[in-house]
Amino acid sequence: MTLPRSRTRGGLAVVAALSLALTGCGADGGSEGGDAATAPGPEAITEPIEIEFWHSMKEKNELAIKAMVEDFKKANDKITVKPVFKGDYDQMVVAYKQAIQQEATPPLVQIYDIGSRFMYDAQQVVPMYKFIEKDKFDQNANIEPNIASYYTIGGKLWSMPFNSSAPLLYMNADAVRKAGLDPDKPPATLDEIGEWAKKLTVKDGSTVTQYGFNAALYGWFVEQLTAQDNAEYCDNGNGRSGLATKVNFGTGAGPKFAQWLGDLVKEGYATNTGRPTDQAQNAFKTGTVALHLESTSALGGYTEAAKGKFELRTAPFPKPSATSTGGTIIGGASLWINAAGHSDAEKRAAWEFVKFANSAEQQSKWHAATGYVPVNPQATSNDNPNFQVAVTQLRAQQPSPATSGCLLGVMPEARKAAEVGLEQAVPAGAGQEAKTSADQAMQNAAASLQSSIDKYNANVK
Repeated sequence: MTLPRSRTRGGLAVVAALSLALTGCGADGGSEGGDAATAPGPEAITEPIEIEFWHSMKEKNELAIKAMVEDFKKANDKITVKPVFKGDYDQMVVAYKQAIQQEATPPLVQIYDIGSRFMYDAQQVVPMYKFIEKDKFDQNANIEPNIASYYTIGGKLWSMPFNSSAPLLYMNADAVRKAGLDPDKPPATLDEIGEWAKKLTVKDGSTVTQYGFNAALYGWFVEQLTAQDNAEYCDNGNGRSGLATKVNFGTGAGPKFAQWLGDLVKEGYATNTGRPTDQAQNAFKTGTVALHLESTSALGGYTEAAKGKFELRTAPFPKPSATSTGGTIIGGASLWINAAGHSDAEKRAAWEFVKFANSAEQQSKWHAATGYVPVNPQATSNDNPNFQVAVTQLRAQQPSPATSGCLLGVMPEARKAAEVGLEQAVPAGAGQEAKTSADQAMQNAAASLQSSIDKYNANVK
């Protein structure tokens, strides 16, 4: 179905993530972007052109971006791509909004998954399906269906998946074996992880030298467990059959996870490192935690950190219970081609790079360099079995509204609200009490979003 459109009367008004008001560009009664946009053909490029590509990749991932750009330069003598780092994902959205206000968006921009509804409503882009139709690009052969489903709106692909991540269970295999457990038969549910965590916790007197489990108080995990339960994070088909008007994480997998984790921390089998993911990652890297939840995007760093210290193993992300029938949601980001204020040559140049980045060869290189799941099913996966787990997990499920993720204008705010709920429900340490019961904490967190959702929706129709 056709989803609601942002109002455009001499400009776009959308209350977006981070509670920032955005005023976009467009002629009276319409916009250069969105369904009305056109996808120019190769004839649009008649002379050499340089385009900016705004991204949020840093360290090894930024090096991989630069390598991809160099490969593209060798294959395309008329197009030069200039990669520009604009900060982390949240900072990128802020920079992009400012660029819209200043009528200075880049031809190509990388936006994280939970910014998709905002990008759709902003009406600044040439939807990717326009180029797909123009070039008769074989979407089914070149994009993993479970990845494409996240960026599909109204039945059509609006952005090109680029750096896609998946959630995994990480294990210190040496610690697992020492506890008499088998890393080849990993725990598959939260309860099973809890039982393993008890056996994996090691004490020296009253001091814990190894905790059985750890995970950051990260809202993404609530989204994943909700999808694993085959439930929708927000209403109206996860925001895909109409504007989402509320979130559902106040019941179901949200409070179940909060209660489960809170009990493990209180009993001394898990450590609470808070919301920052880097603190949770450091706890696992140093071997002070045996089981750990994280994204595939951390796998490269974990592989390096584990060398000479312990054997690293990965396993599929757990389900809330043995009866859960859902699957996981991809994370990461996608590429959006801007229309408003850009020439046909710029749009076409951006698409040529997007196609190149999606190719099997480039996705193979990207996967090997970064650990991100290759979005092209023809790409070669890393021979390391730890990398293969995410690919196998992804392909084992069928796309559904639950696994496509919630399309919500204030999704970044929703993720943060879920984290506040987890903070309230999970004790600071062993023997301590939570500030609020798990059910109440997650219900309060969900309710706290209502005014933001209503405000956003009031600006779209």
